[in-house]
Amino acid sequence: MKILIVDDEKAIRNSLKEILEMEEYQVDTAENGTEALEKADKEKFDTIFCDIKMPGIDGIEVLTTLIERGVETPIVMISGHGDISTAVDCIKKGAFDFIEKPLDLNRVLITIKNATDKATLQAETKVLKKKIYGQEMIGESESIRHIREMIAKVAPTDASVLITGDNGSGKELVARSLHQLSNRSMMPYIEVNCAAIPSELIESELFGHKKGSFTSAIRDHKGKFEQADGGTLFLDEIGDMSLAAQAKVLRVLQERKLTPVGGDKSIEVNVRVVAATNKNLAEEIAKGNFREDLYHRLSVIVFRVPTLDERKDDIPLLVNYFLDQISASTAMPRKEFSQEAIDLLVAKSWTGNIRELRNVVERLLILGGNPVSAQDVKDYVF
Repeated sequence: MKILIVDDEKAIRNSLKEILEMEEYQVDTAENGTEALEKADKEKFDTIFCDIKMPGIDGIEVLTTLIERGVETPIVMISGHGDISTAVDCIKKGAFDFIEKPLDLNRVLITIKNATDKATLQAETKVLKKKIYGQEMIGESESIRHIREMIAKVAPTDASVLITGDNGSGKELVARSLHQLSNRSMMPYIEVNCAAIPSELIESELFGHKKGSFTSAIRDHKGKFEQADGGTLFLDEIGDMSLAAQAKVLRVLQERKLTPVGGDKSIEVNVRVVAATNKNLAEEIAKGNFREDLYHRLSVIVFRVPTLDERKDDIPLLVNYFLDQISASTAMPRKEFSQEAIDLLVAKSWTGNIRELRNVVERLLILGGNPVSAQDVKDYVF
């Protein structure tokens, strides 16, 4: 474990360094804020102890700068002029803890342990979220960068979002990213595939039902809206939803209340709705298949996810990503792709988009040589 001590007083730096090294920690020091920021940029520390009162860049500025840069290392502020208001201000700005001078060894060691436990928990949470929410949004094309920028702006709001795009293009990744980066990220994220649920059951799935409300209703059932209370509800393929269900969804969005099938009492819900479709809803509205008022309610923000053929520059990145992902999840040895093989994949038309590319990479990983050659691509893809 590596610790950085930032203090303009040499005696304090050295004494704390000696004590922590006796406890078998790796310790580095910085005598001012500028040096601290340089070291934090170059190295990963498990905990940073930073004095508040320093000439030049003081400890508060070091703290806020590191937080702005996205450094996730727990930062412990130390000061010989501490008071409650200073401590509260540090915590509000993102500090993990605040310790007054003279430093008590036991307090320092306990703080390090707590900081380590927090960092471990955060890392485990990230891994768990990745397992739950799936793959990342991979790509550096202009269209993908634009989507990332939009997500960063839209995620912290509660605005309803409509995501359009072809099947397999990654609409669900946009929805998950919006949830993960929102203030609702610790609350439920519930997905509903509207096309996969029979029209006679969609209302029960979305709004729940009461026992005895229909023949197979043998117990009360909590609907997806209620399950997502406080979080995000992702309505995938909303263009396939029946008009009757659309009317009820619109009412819930307007009133923030729902009534389960067979129920007589309304239930308040606080849900952010993100919808997606591969259909042209303007055409569906003209045909009478989709409610125009629901469209306007859902489309406060509209994302259009490009097809893979519109972002071919991202294909090499996606191939490498899927190679790592598939190898890790299946224990198959990772293979390299020859440049000629990559060129053929880039030239191919991807009607199935990202989903098709992933399947092709897995097929070539199983059947191709090492490296995967252009001939392998011709034999197993074209």
